Amino acid sequence: PWGGGHRGWGGRGRKAKRGDVRAAILALLAEEPRNGYQIIQEIAQRSEGGWKPSPGAVYPALQQLTDEGLVIPAESEGRKTFRLTDEGRAYIGAHPDEVRAPWDEMRPDIDDNTADLWHIARQSAFAMMQILHTGNDAQIREARKTLVEARRRLYQILADDDPGDE
Repeated sequence: PWGGGHRGWGGRGRKAKRGDVRAAILALLAEEPRNGYQIIQEIAQRSEGGWKPSPGAVYPALQQLTDEGLVIPAESEGRKTFRLTDEGRAYIGAHPDEVRAPWDEMRPDIDDNTADLWHIARQSAFAMMQILHTGNDAQIREARKTLVEARRRLYQILADDDPGDE
């Protein structure tokens, strides 16, 4: 949905590697509880078909995360749904580099620059979630000011004809 056909998008999506399934599960469960089938479908959808992990990859990863105490299963309408524990939320806040959404990098036609920007945006979102979960009022106010300024700067970049390279 983002920038299809825009110059600068090109290349092939990369292949899944060790840790990608775990990272994807944690990123998805940070949004809301899901069952294994929903996790597989969501990864496939978000990677625009570039990656569809097998049940043989997803379910053992869910079991491992459960064993580590980061995820807890619950029966819901006859299906096992998984959600993050408090320890899982704390883990995500403490490991933003590990807990990324690798499907973005597996979409067809995404370049390194774009993948890097998505990665930074996700890390920022996890930091914001951590502030909302554990921050005091002053920290939440400061985070809001920071986000408002970042949004303003991003639109300013679009308004500038030639922002140049960093």
